[in-house]
Amino acid sequence: MRDARVLLAEIVGVHGVQGQVRVRAHTADPLDVAAYGPLTAEPGGLTLTLEGLREAKGGVVVARIPGVADRDAAAALKGLRLYVSRSVLPAPDKEEFYYADLEGLRADLVDGSALGRVRRVVNYGAGDMLEIDRDTGSVLVPFTRAAVPTVDVAGGRVVVDPPPGLLTDEPGNEGT
Repeated sequence: MRDARVLLAEIVGVHGVQGQVRVRAHTADPLDVAAYGPLTAEPGGLTLTLEGLREAKGGVVVARIPGVADRDAAAALKGLRLYVSRSVLPAPDKEEFYYADLEGLRADLVDGSALGRVRRVVNYGAGDMLEIDRDTGSVLVPFTRAAVPTVDVAGGRVVVDPPPGLLTDEPGNEGT
């Protein structure tokens, strides 16, 4: 069984001086991040509620958290990953999946050879990437249809067609 929690958002910064936070939501509609009830923050295990959400520049939402009243308190929350119980989320439709479902899947190259295992999906601001653990370290693969043409959660694998040079040992292509 997959993890009972799903990453729904991350606190990526502060907004203003009254304790508002900037949140990167992993929901189809970023404003829906608060629609599933209280969120559990990791690390720390705090239970947080997001209120007064509004869209902001850069693909994030701005929100208030009850009890967080100033910029310093909001800044202390930066970096928290916010999870919700999988049981409160709708079941994904056919051909859909939650990013959490990708963790641990086998990653194969288009020629059928093994590449490694998906550790997680990350986004450092330039788009979603699959972090894949390999024997030689890890590598970040753009999570696009071109670079990952097949996602087969039921079959336990993704197929990767890496951009040229991504998997070479040239300087600057070491992965992460």
